[in-house]
Amino acid sequence: MIPNQSGSIKQELVLIPKFEKYMEYMLEVILLRLPRTEKFSIGTEYKLIMYDTFRDIMFIEKIMRKDRLYYLNKIDANLNTQRALLRIMKKYKWIDEKRFDYVMNSLIREVGMILGGLIKYYAKNCQK
Repeated sequence: MIPNQSGSIKQELVLIPKFEKYMEYMLEVILLRLPRTEKFSIGTEYKLIMYDTFRDIMFIEKIMRKDRLYYLNKIDANLNTQRALLRIMKKYKWIDEKRFDYVMNSLIREVGMILGGLIKYYAKNCQK
């Protein structure tokens, strides 16, 4: 695919490695270190939402442009759910403040900024 003037296709492709980096960190540093009881409840739920989000990200460039906004909004909702689950993990001290801040202020923030740009672009340029 050749990027258009706004670079939306480039943003779609940048989203993939950013989300992969986020998933790797979450799995290696956060989810595997949860207390045993939480690893199989909130940890499993978090992984399922994270994998579903990644599937939707991989699907974006494969669908028609007019349908992309639906999937981008679905990804955004899943990302918001992940943020909420992270806040719960922090509240109950299942993750420490430093790791929470890194995930929220670096990894998820980067993904969210790219996603926000894509949503804005498709909302503006793909209306019927």
